Amino acid sequence: MSTILFEAEPYPLRADIRSSALLMIDMQREFLCQGGIGDVYGNDVSLLQPLIEPCKKLLDVSRQIGLFVIHTREGHRKDLCDAAPSKLSRGKPEIRIGERGSMGRLMVRGELGHNIIPELYPLENEPIIDKPGHGAFYATDLLHILLNQRIKTLIVCGVTTEVCVHTTIREANDRGFECIVPADCVGSYFQEFQRVGLDMIKAQGGIFGWVSTSENIIAAIRKPVNTNE
Repeated sequence: MSTILFEAEPYPLRADIRSSALLMIDMQREFLCQGGIGDVYGNDVSLLQPLIEPCKKLLDVSRQIGLFVIHTREGHRKDLCDAAPSKLSRGKPEIRIGERGSMGRLMVRGELGHNIIPELYPLENEPIIDKPGHGAFYATDLLHILLNQRIKTLIVCGVTTEVCVHTTIREANDRGFECIVPADCVGSYFQEFQRVGLDMIKAQGGIFGWVSTSENIIAAIRKPVNTNE
């Protein structure tokens, strides 16, 4: 098989490049741009801007070598019937999911804010998973896609580290997938959550997965080692 050896914590991860995929989570205007729900809830969206360039580099290399790429978007139907009342009731009383913002209705599919930023926009052959929850497996066909493509290892990027990234990694872990996270390709509005979120993934011998860098991952997928092991 064509083996990839990722330098990572808590120890190197060995994987087959043919059964590996890049999963880009929620790199949407909604969370990264002014006027999106992240901004109107009072978060500093500029803290997520440094993720874009390393994510783009990793995405470009993944496309060049033919790695399977998947994108996700969190959002809801226009009638909001797929959003739990408990979710709709959260946030600032004056502006919640479904209310109108500068990029359209917040967290509603089809609105400008719901879409992925231009720098990381999916190609036509890259599936987009529209999810109503934080985890990418909940109420979606992600599992079926991964099984059909015989994927075993996920390189997970996106936002935010402690919410949608963490939820998806935990869901993936329970379903038997191995996840590796480039620390510079995930981000949070809160520095402490970023640090703790990454520490939790690699704790206890990699209880949820592995943590690395985009540089290490790019180096590994560019030069897989052919082996008969």
